This record gives sequence, C-alpha cells and structure tokens, in this order.
Amino acid sequence: MTRSNFLFSALAITTLAFTSCSDDNDDSAVSYNVPTDYTFERNSATTVDFSGQTSRLLMLGEMGSYISTAAKNKTAVDKTVLVNMYSNTNNAFSTTELNTSGKQLKDKTAASKDYFSLFLGGGSTTEKVAVQAFFETQLTNASIAGALPQVSASAGVAGSYVDGSSTRLFAPNGLEPQQVLLKGMMGACLLDQTVNNYLSLNKLDEASNTENNTNKVVETGKNYTTMEHLWDEAYGYIYGAGGGKYWDSYINQVNADADFNTVTADIKNAFIKGRAAIVANDYNTRNAQIDIIKTKLALVPAVRAVFYLQEGKGKLVTANGAAAFHALSEAYGFIMCLRYTNKPGTNAPYFTRTEVDTILSTLTAGTNGFWDVDYLNPAAANQPKILDNLSTQIAAKFGFTVAQAATVN
Repeated sequence: MTRSNFLFSALAITTLAFTSCSDDNDDSAVSYNVPTDYTFERNSATTVDFSGQTSRLLMLGEMGSYISTAAKNKTAVDKTVLVNMYSNTNNAFSTTELNTSGKQLKDKTAASKDYFSLFLGGGSTTEKVAVQAFFETQLTNASIAGALPQVSASAGVAGSYVDGSSTRLFAPNGLEPQQVLLKGMMGACLLDQTVNNYLSLNKLDEASNTENNTNKVVETGKNYTTMEHLWDEAYGYIYGAGGGKYWDSYINQVNADADFNTVTADIKNAFIKGRAAIVANDYNTRNAQIDIIKTKLALVPAVRAVFYLQEGKGKLVTANGAAAFHALSEAYGFIMCLRYTNKPGTNAPYFTRTEVDTILSTLTAGTNGFWDVDYLNPAAANQPKILDNLSTQIAAKFGFTVAQAATVN
C-alpha cells in the first residue's frame, strides 16, 4: 500500500451534491458529488497518489533537522551531507525509501512550467541556476556557522546563539541559514510547483490530457488519469507531509487569527472541489478552484512575513541582537516566497522578482546585515521605520493591515 493510500483509505466519503456548467460552450448542468475529504476512488481503489511530493517534504525536513541537531549537540555541520541531501545523491538520507525514491529537491527548485519554462517565456535557466545556487550557499553558511569549535555569533562572525532552549546557527550577516532554507524552499519549490506548475493550465491541459481525462483513459499501470494525478501532486506539496507541516502548518496558523479564519477551509475545500470537478469533466469549476487556491495560498506567506517582521522588531526593542534574528530570518524566507505566488488573471506573482530582491536587500542592508541596520531609526522620528515600512508594503498589496497580521500566533 502506498503512503497516500494509507493516509486516505480510512477517511469518510460523505458527499454533497454540486451543480455546474461543464464548459464554456455548454450550458447544460452537471451534477456530481463532492466529498468532504480528499478521497477519490475508481473501481473501489484509490486514485490519489502524491508519494513523490511526500518524499520531497520528508527530505526537506531531514535537511532542516540535520542542521538544528548539529547546532544543539555541538557537532559539525557537514556541507557535503547537505549538498547530497539537496540532490539526493550518495545515500544521504536516513531511510532507504528516500535514498532510492528517485526524487530530489534541487531539480524542482525554481522549475515550474509557467515561471521557468523558456518555451513559455515565463522565466530563464539563469534565474533557476541562481536560485539553486542561493540555497546551496545557505548549506555552506550553515556548515561555516556550525564548524567546530563553535563560536558565538556576532557582527560579521558566523556562529551559534543560544535562544531559550534552542541553539541556532547564524551567518556573518545575521541570517539563520536553516530558516532561510526551509521557508525559502517552501516558496521556490513547494509553492512554485503547486501554483505555477501542477495547477497551471499549460500543464493540466497540455497534449491529450483533457481528452484522456474526459474519456477516463488512465495512465499505464495506474488507476488515475494524468490530470487527476497532476492535481494530486499539487495537493501533495501542501498536505503531503502529514501531521501539519510546512504550508499545512502555516495555513492553520494564519487561520487561527479571526481576520483570516476561513483560509484553511477555503484552500482545502477548493482542492477537494477541483479534484471532484476533474472527475466530472467540469473544467470551469476546476479553473475557479485554481483561482481560489492561488489567491488564498499567496495570502499565507504575506501574513507570515509581516508577522515575523513585527516579531523581530519587538525582540529588537526588548533583547537586541541575535535574539531577533530568528524571526527576521523567517520573515526573509517568507518574503522570498512572494516571488513564487501567482495572482489569478495575470499568471504573474503578486511581487515581482525585482520587488522581492529590493525588499530583501533593504532588510539586510549594512556591512554586517542584521547586525548593522538600525531598524528602529530612533534618531529619526519623522522617518518611516524600516520594518514597519516593509510590513506596510507587503500588507497593502494583499489588502490587510499590519495590525491584523501581527496578532497571528
């Protein structure tokens, strides 16, 4: 039994009726059932499979854990191990299942059809290579910061910092490589693959996908059509880790705030309804759910970026120095994610690559990055505070306030 079969075989399949028009040229009503959970079967067997996405989420988790465990135990961070994990080479993971999965994170980084396909004019191999190199630099930075004997992080000096019960590793500019890796990859890999690749109409409807789905022609040796599987893969990048990790976790954290308390249901229900629409050949409804998913998913990194900018600001006031840098590093990673969002109707991100790069450069301005920038500007009361200014810039793009985002847990 595959991991996905195990996860969903026990779910209830209570359904509700849904009626829609089947396509732009047909006004006839289509009536079909939409399950309350992501449960879909053909001939009494599941058609859901996102095992490849689950593998990649587990790989990212092991990379993050490797760095944090080394920091806690004061053992060296081996860059070679991390590089091997990123490309899944040389059996770097803890399980044979991952090592032999044939999956990796690197080849899915900045690799979507809409944004990084030369054929579609959506991106360039230059940017893809640069993004992958950026993450490999984070692995190098983690290795340098975790080199033995460990030294205390300070302005211009990579090292460790004890933050409560956690020991964190920081680069010379105050960025925490582990957090930049995790949050940044949530954007450059998980989000990019979800909204710009597997939910792309250029991919869902390419070649004979639509015809085969309409006629229920399944893939050789499988129980799903190609279009069904593509949708499942998008779903897997959000929910495939199980236990509420990565986007699943942060969607719920944003949802915990009364100002955003429909986002969990909005995203999950859109995934379920869109999958049911694919089964029913209702492509108008499928496309409407794609727009909902894109809109609501984009909101999550925006809210979390503002939240962590404000948390970092608060810690700068009360603690100064590296105590604030963990939050600011999380903000940095979520700001990176904004480049990989997709605004419905535009097939472009809410923030362009240039806009994101400008925000990140502002955030880490100064010879020693976080260590040198006076974010609070105490000597210039009439000058916008840097962190507040960046927070407002992000919030305004999505129509919420800084105060609303800052109250999220």
